[in-house]
Amino acid sequence: MNKYRFVAPALAGAGILGLSFHAGATDTPAPAEHAMHHAAAAESKPAPTDEELIASAMKAAPKKVAENATIVAPVDKGAMRTLRKGTNGFTCMPDNPETPGPDPMCWDKNAGDWIDAYLNHKAPPAGKVGLMYMLAGGTDASNTDPYAPKPTTANHWIKTGPHVMIVGADASFYDTYPKSADPDTKSPYVMWAGTPYQHLMAPVH
Repeated sequence: MNKYRFVAPALAGAGILGLSFHAGATDTPAPAEHAMHHAAAAESKPAPTDEELIASAMKAAPKKVAENATIVAPVDKGAMRTLRKGTNGFTCMPDNPETPGPDPMCWDKNAGDWIDAYLNHKAPPAGKVGLMYMLAGGTDASNTDPYAPKPTTANHWIKTGPHVMIVGADASFYDTYPKSADPDTKSPYVMWAGTPYQHLMAPVH
């Protein structure tokens, strides 16, 4: 829904661990940790302009998707600021400069509902298959624990590159893909297999 992501690593860098807002909404509570990271970065270097944030966010998805997407960015006190209104149902957020790698992220409305469920520890809505883009890459994450904030000897931390995610599909869909705890991240695989938040990770490079 690693970027933002994407913040404590999640969704292979979607960075959504710590998000507290409706992922399809704007000007609402947002990724607290992501916002704090941005605030910390602002203390050491000039804050990026809105144009720079928009350009960063647009790197997450194909051009035709990104150019018509809503662009949001976290601000102080857990709020999300709308930088640009979109028309295609996608929402994009820029890279978090404090995470190890580039991780801008875009998601559609169904993926936003899935992110909401994940953040609130609820079952994702049935029958809503969502798409998420992280074409610039993703911050590392646990492949087995949806809420792991850092690597341990047991939580199978992995490194991811540019990818798309399919969320909210039926279990039978994910059963057709590898579910190894230590997957080959150069091929499609299921992350968080066996949990309500399992999703397909499909590398694009």
